[in-house]
Amino acid sequence: QVQLVESGGGSVQAGGSLRLSCALSKTIFSINAMGWYRQAPRKQRTVVATITSGGSTNYADSVKSRFTISRDNAKNTVYLQMNNLKPEDTAVYYCNAYRFGTDYWGQGTQVTVSS
Repeated sequence: QVQLVESGGGSVQAGGSLRLSCALSKTIFSINAMGWYRQAPRKQRTVVATITSGGSTNYADSVKSRFTISRDNAKNTVYLQMNNLKPEDTAVYYCNAYRFGTDYWGQGTQVTVSS
């Protein structure tokens, strides 16, 4: 079992920045891949960014050049740095960990961007 605890959400104005954190209960080296997803009201959950155990990253087109996913192996933590935030980034953001064929999810953290 893997537990994920997210933090760092909040409310900002357009153009602002936030950094989300996701702390893992297992060593990050046991995780195959991690990612951030988001779900806006009345919409499906979609992928924002992913990072593999080897450090390869991928981003949704809508956040490329604005968001950066990274990991701190010593702290068993994954981050999502979000810059130049837009109102359309408003959503609940979820941390995901994929380990040996199983997906694990955090509880979600709200990000609200006002224009």
